[in-house]
Amino acid sequence: MQLSQEQMVKLLKGNYTFSLWSMSMLITRLKGVYANDSSPSSLEKCTGEMNVFVNKFKSVMGNDYAVLQKL
Repeated sequence: MQLSQEQMVKLLKGNYTFSLWSMSMLITRLKGVYANDSSPSSLEKCTGEMNVFVNKFKSVMGNDYAVLQKL
C-alpha cells in the first residue's frame, strides 16, 4: 500500500487514533513538520516517510492498517 499525498493530507489534518504506539508517534511528529512547512516538498517527504513505515511494519499494524486503507 502506498499513501497518496491527498491521503497524507487527510491523515495530517485529521484526528485519527492508532493502537500502535510507534505509528502515533510518527503521525504526531509528521503533523508538526507539516504544520511548520506545508510546502509540496515537505508533504512529499512526509508521505515518503509514512510509506516506508507502513511497508516495513504492515504485518504488525492490524487495525491501524485498515484505518489507512480507508483514507
